[in-house]
Formats: sequence, structure tokens, C-alpha cells
Amino acid sequence: MAERQLPLARELRPRFASLIVGANDTLRAAFAIERVTAALDRAHGALSADGAVVLTACLPDPGRMLGLPGPLARPLARRMHAVNTVVHAVSARYQGVHLHLADHRWVAERASWSVDRLHPSERGHRLLARGFHTALAAAGLPVGPPPPLTLDGPPPTRAGSAVWMATRGTRWVADRCTDLLPGLLALALKECRHGVAGSGRLLDAAAERATRTALAALTEPGGAALGKTAGTVKGAATMAG
Repeated sequence: MAERQLPLARELRPRFASLIVGANDTLRAAFAIERVTAALDRAHGALSADGAVVLTACLPDPGRMLGLPGPLARPLARRMHAVNTVVHAVSARYQGVHLHLADHRWVAERASWSVDRLHPSERGHRLLARGFHTALAAAGLPVGPPPPLTLDGPPPTRAGSAVWMATRGTRWVADRCTDLLPGLLALALKECRHGVAGSGRLLDAAAERATRTALAALTEPGGAALGKTAGTVKGAATMAG
């Protein structure tokens, strides 16, 4: 995806560029934090070198958002934690504008999300825009008035959401069953095996080790490994809402 999108984005010579990754990546069987880290670093570095202000955000746990059972929710939370750690570190590496999104209270509100629970609703998009406005202002960049939170129209009704799921949503679920389901089931089976053996902490340790290794592969201009300080990286701004 990055190989296709990054050249197109650079051709536009943007002043601001949003680089939001995580949700779909954590659901895929081919997930590898090493590849995510390298792709994110390459994209952030290129856009920053072009003079763009790059906006990043840490995302909420997809298992919690989708209401998945523990054997599925835990490995997805582990993956999202790894991705968020990398996003924090890479944003700090290039002095981007980062938004702490994952732990804000509006993230848990149903009205902030579309029916698929993975994409923001109009209200969610407005809250995101308000948060980035705050982050840009905190970074000393010129901004206008904050985006309003007033919706353009009424939110979708339950009936409307049901119609979407019965039409477009059914196709989305069918596609995901072939794209994502086998990998998710394998994750759940592995989680259950470790749960029975009481060795779930080994999975946590392996994920943390892989994240440190991925970040250590990125070096600062002076040669210092980025991974040595990744655990203490803090984002640039918080989000009201």
C-alpha cells in the first residue's frame, strides 16, 4: 500500500500530510511489526524531507472496538500496542505532530464511529479534526478557528445502519472472511493454547522484543539506535473531547 500511495502523495507536494496506520494492519495474517516500522519510517521521512508537516495518531484497540472475545481481543491489543509504540517513536524521530487518540473518552462512545466500528462517524471525524487543530496550534503552527463539532445532518438511525449492514456491509464481511478470518482464527487458537498453559506472558514478551528489534533497526543520523529511547517517547499533544 505504501509503495503505491507514497509516490502519489509526494507528487502533490502537500503542506500537511496525515499518516494514520494500524487498524487494518493488525487484523491481517501477514502482520509483521518490522515491515510496519520500515514502511512508516520511509513514508514519514520522505514526506518530512519534502517539507510537509506530518500528522500521526495512536489508534484504539480494534478488539475492544469490535467487542471481540478475549482470545481474539488480546492478540489484536498486543499488535496495536506495538504499532502505537512505533508511531510514537517515528513521529518523535521526524518531529511530526502526533495525537494521543487511543485513550480518549470519546473513542469509547458509539456515536463517534460508523456502523463497522472501524471508521469514524461524522462526529468522530470532527473530533479528530479538532484534536489535530489543537496539536498544530500547540506546535506553534498557524491555524484558524477550531473546526466546529456541529453535525451537518442527523446521525444514521439504527434502521439505516441495519440497511447498510444488509447491503454494503454484507459484502464487506464476506470479503473480510476470506482476507482476515483465517489469520484471526490462527491467532485465537495460539492465544488459547498459551492461555491453557498459563504462558500468555511469553506472547507479550515476544511482541515487545519484536517491537524493540524493529525500532533498533532504525538509526539516528549520529548512529544511535532509535529503539533505545522508544519506550519513553511521548506524543506532541492530547485531545479534548
